[in-house]
Order: sequence, then C-alpha cells, then structure tokens
Amino acid sequence: MIGPLAVVFYRTFENGFDAAWAALSSPDTIHAFKLTLIITAIAVPANTVFGIACGLAIVRRKFRGKGIVNAFVDLPLALSPVVVGLSLYLLYGRDGWFGAWLSDHGIQVLFALPSMVIATIFVSLPFVAREVIPTLREIGDEQEQAARTLGASSWQTFRRITLPAIRWAVIYGVILTTARCLGEFGAVAVVSGHIQGETETATLRVEERYQSLDLAGAYAISIVLAVLAVLVLVAMTVIRPKEEAV
Repeated sequence: MIGPLAVVFYRTFENGFDAAWAALSSPDTIHAFKLTLIITAIAVPANTVFGIACGLAIVRRKFRGKGIVNAFVDLPLALSPVVVGLSLYLLYGRDGWFGAWLSDHGIQVLFALPSMVIATIFVSLPFVAREVIPTLREIGDEQEQAARTLGASSWQTFRRITLPAIRWAVIYGVILTTARCLGEFGAVAVVSGHIQGETETATLRVEERYQSLDLAGAYAISIVLAVLAVLVLVAMTVIRPKEEAV
C-alpha cells in the first residue's frame, strides 16, 4: 500500500509542480470534484437514515421477510459494481423498463446525476446498517422498554436512549460510506456517459486523463483522492477507541 502510494506521489511531481497544478485547476477537474462531493452529500445522508431504520427493523421488529431484508443489505457487497450499473441501464435506458415513460415525460435519469446518485447509494448501502445492527444487538432493549414504561413516545425513546447508544456505530458507518462514495468507479462509469464537465466524477477523471496520456493530471487527481482516503483512515482510527469504550 505505501509503496504504490509513494510512486504516485513521485510521478505526480517528477516534472515539477506546475503540471500537477494545471491538471487540478482545470475547469473539468474542478467540476469532477464538485460532482463527486454532490453525489457523496446526497448518498451519505440517505444511507445513514436507511441504515439506522434498517438496523432497528431487523433487530427490534418481527416481520415476515426479515431474512430477505437482511440479505438485501449485503447484496451490494456480493454484486460487482459494473453489474449494478448494467442493472440501472436495463431499468432506465431507452429500451429499459422505465425508459419509455421517463422519455415521454422529459425526465433523464441515465447519463445524468440521478443515475449516478442511485448507483452510488446502492453500492454504499451496507456500511451504516452493518455497523448499527451488531451494536443494537449488543446493547439490548432493556433501557428502551423502561423508557416506554415511563411514558416516553417512540421518538423520545429513539432520540434519548437508542441514538446516543449507537452514535459511534453510526459515525463509523458514515465514515465508511463516505469513503466508498468518494472512490466509487464501476457502477458510476456504466451509467454516467463519461461526459466531461457534466457527468465525470473524480475517479472517472483519473481514467480519462490516463487514457489521454496526461499522466501528471491522472496522478495529481489520484493524490487528492489518496489524501481524502488517508483522512478517512485517520478519522476511523480516532473514532474506533471511542466506539469500543461505549
């Protein structure tokens, strides 16, 4: 891990700082990072809400199909991201299940932001849920039952008892989800269309620069993504002891 990363740093600046800065400051690169952050800003809160709700449903509720729901949460870990993108293409493409209806109503999902957000949400779906579920099982529901006995509503019980107890699991899941969203490539590559300045994320921009033989640009963008990944690792290291101490 350290070796390849060091090579990327070396290759980025071997011809000076100007080439790397020119690549990072270009309008298309700036737009790619902005688009990546927008997608992440949508996908992370959506998966946080889903992960908490799904964890509460699986651990605290009894209903038919619980095993199916539990398996669905792990589905993105088993499927290739390319398969996810292809599935979205079959759903929202011109000849897909919903393609004709969307086209008739002037709604563009494929090769636009909506499909990229959907793909990113799906591939990053499990992380919050898989942190919350074991934590909920570990803490039990005795305090929640006591709160209800004392007249607390479901919302009050969740806000004052459940959420504080699982807060570090949620934060840790959010960090993992953020890292997955920032680095997503396969599913987004299928549904984005690779349109420079419109539907090109940071990871797609790396591929485009590399194929265009702009190695300095590809390495420079990779460096920024690597720095973001390091920040995520640092956050995970800082939070993990707090989580274990709860």
